[in-house]
Amino acid sequence: MTHLQEELFKLQDTAYRDFHSGLMPGVEKETVIGIRMPVLRVFSKEFSKTEDAKLFINELPHKYYEENNLHMLLIGQLKDYDKCIEEIERFLPYINNWATCDFPVPKCFNKNKEDIIAKARKWIKSDRTYTIRYGIGVMMRLFLDEDFKEEYIQLVASVKSEEYYVNMMIAWYMATALAKQWDSAVPYIQEHRLSEWVHRKSIQKAVESYRITPEQKDYLRGLR
Repeated sequence: MTHLQEELFKLQDTAYRDFHSGLMPGVEKETVIGIRMPVLRVFSKEFSKTEDAKLFINELPHKYYEENNLHMLLIGQLKDYDKCIEEIERFLPYINNWATCDFPVPKCFNKNKEDIIAKARKWIKSDRTYTIRYGIGVMMRLFLDEDFKEEYIQLVASVKSEEYYVNMMIAWYMATALAKQWDSAVPYIQEHRLSEWVHRKSIQKAVESYRITPEQKDYLRGLR
């Protein structure tokens, strides 16, 4: 066991490990240490100041789920956009679960939207489940407000996949689009432009959202 792994195990909460590992089908329980995210965030801020952090971020793949999350936290702290993108692209092929994939996007993405939209388009066309999911997540978090274009919904809606975690992200995106860009998003539901599963899941998630009005929810229920 490496020194870093020893330090991470000092933060272990076995009850949390048992609970959280059950939320990630396909991830072996033995690879989950069991560290609550607020605790790992505090650890990452101190760890990022060390020389070991520079070595760690260059070592792939990692053994433990929390090592992958720590890796994402370290990337998120990078302020240099080019370096951040380099590290994201190097790490994306190693992501093997939705929780690591769904970390907040690095803050430096916000100041480089012209480039990041091009990257997101590329990621969405990948053949890797979590690379596609990450790309859709970027589209959802950064391009449904003032930088929104109708073509972006078409881009996400055009993704066809048999992967549960890709389709769930499409539904999450569509529900968020219904909340933020109703007029542009609702035709995709009205005209059944999505797969049946994504269609129903999008409606379900939208109906569960506090950002959708009661009238909109009633209307969406009628489109199931």
